[in-house]
Amino acid sequence: MTVPDSSAYAKVNGLEMYYEIHGSDHEEHRPLVLLHGGGLTVDLAFAAVLPTLAADRRVVAPELQGHGHTADTDREPTVPVLADDVVALLDELGIQQADFLGYSLGGLIALEIAVRHPERVGRIALAAAMYTQDGVHDDVRVPDYSSPRLPSRADFQAMADAYAATAPHPEHFQDFLAKVSATAHAPLPWTADDLRGLRAPTLLLVGDRDFVRVEHAAEMQRLIPEAQLAVLPATTHMALMRRTSLVLPLLGEFFA
Repeated sequence: MTVPDSSAYAKVNGLEMYYEIHGSDHEEHRPLVLLHGGGLTVDLAFAAVLPTLAADRRVVAPELQGHGHTADTDREPTVPVLADDVVALLDELGIQQADFLGYSLGGLIALEIAVRHPERVGRIALAAAMYTQDGVHDDVRVPDYSSPRLPSRADFQAMADAYAATAPHPEHFQDFLAKVSATAHAPLPWTADDLRGLRAPTLLLVGDRDFVRVEHAAEMQRLIPEAQLAVLPATTHMALMRRTSLVLPLLGEFFA
């Protein structure tokens, strides 16, 4: 478990949004915003990489609507809505431009910010993110969760335990999962031209056993100007941010 240097709640768009600050400002580096995956918390998503990422910069790590310490509301948590929350948080913190690392759902949110608010983005790393729904393997959509690409029972138990420990209303876990699943499967708002128009230096990370098809990640790499693509071997979706021996050198070089 990582311990933040500070944590607080910000009033943004009707939410009491929880966020953590790790590390401190460094004149050579922009702040880095970490955006976690669906069903996860900051700690579940980034505990393995956070200490190194925060060693030489300020890291801002919010928890999205309904996740972790941030209570749910009646709003539909679409990708554009969640992206607006993150931008509003940066406004509250006085951060005009940041680097972004978005993982899974967080990658979709980071991509939305890069498309709609390019002036707010310095460099962007998208981990296990797609730009159209056909970018994922068919077997992850089966209702019985039998695909080895999907979270394991242990992964789901970790999500349930984290929700019970942090959520303002822990009894809503199943409703929360259904809402997150609906968000993850909703149509995505981008076109190939949106990706061609990106100007932020971009790193794409994907596991070779991920939800996201490697071919789709390669298509994104071709569309985004001068994007880089790294495919991690023997790596599932849930393991991606835990492969520190592979991920940290890639992120360190990219964000440096």
